[in-house]
Amino acid sequence: MPRPSSRVNAAAASIGEQFVVWRKLHGLTAVQVAERAGISRNTLRRVETGDPGVSMLAFLSVARALGVLEALVTASDPYETDLGRARADEILPMRVRR
Repeated sequence: MPRPSSRVNAAAASIGEQFVVWRKLHGLTAVQVAERAGISRNTLRRVETGDPGVSMLAFLSVARALGVLEALVTASDPYETDLGRARADEILPMRVRR
């Protein structure tokens, strides 16, 4: 498995820190979030410390437990950007477009 770049590591650490803030804003303990996400406390610790090797399922489960899953989905939607909307008509076949 290739090692993540420093930018990926920095992004993972930043998101992990943001998840900690979300957890505290909701007044939840790490145990509560781990239970709601269906993961172990150790896996939550890995997410919150920005371990880029954590599974996508664990990451998205924590996002759901913290109420930010939809924001992540929207943020990655190319149709939510000017570029994505403009280029979709040019380069994507009709069956791929919404």
